[in-house]
Amino acid sequence: MISNSLGQYEYNSYYKPYIDNASDKNIVKGLKQNLDAVVSFYLNIPKLKHDFSYAKGKWTVKDVLHHVIDTERIFAYRALRIARQDKTPLAGFEQDDYVMNGKTKYRSLYSLIEEYKSVRQATISLYSSFDFNELEQIGEASGFPISVRALGYIISGHENHHNQVIKQRYL
Repeated sequence: MISNSLGQYEYNSYYKPYIDNASDKNIVKGLKQNLDAVVSFYLNIPKLKHDFSYAKGKWTVKDVLHHVIDTERIFAYRALRIARQDKTPLAGFEQDDYVMNGKTKYRSLYSLIEEYKSVRQATISLYSSFDFNELEQIGEASGFPISVRALGYIISGHENHHNQVIKQRYL
C-alpha cells in the first residue's frame, strides 16, 4: 500500500483510499500509465452512456470525467504552491458546484477526453520537475496538512476510484 510509505502527517485520512488506489509508487510513472488507461477507458464507453446517470441527482459519465479533470487541476495547483513553499492555507472546493456549472451537457465526451489529456500532460510535466525535497514539502489544504507527493498519489487514485464506480454503476 502506498499509504504505508507516507507519513500519516502528510495527508488527511479521508484521502487514504485514493492514495492506496494510486497506479504506481513512482508518481510520474503512475500518471503516465493512467493517461493511456483513462483515455482508453472513456473511448470505450458506448455513446448512449455518455449522458447517463444511474440515479436521479447523480452525475453523468461526462460529469464524472469533468470532475476528475477539475480535481486534478486543483490538486496540481495545490502541489505547485506547496512545492514552492507558499505557506498560505489553501481553501477547499465544493465539487458539486463545479459539476453543476461545468456545462457538460453541451460538450462531447471526446472534447472532455482532449481536455483531460492536456491537463494530464501538464501534471506530468509539473511532477517531473519536482525533486525529492519538493515532493516532501507539506502545506495546508482544506484545513489539513498535505504533502506534494500525497497530492500526486491522490490525483492518480482519485481517477481510478471514479473509473471503478463507472464500471460498477454506469456500464
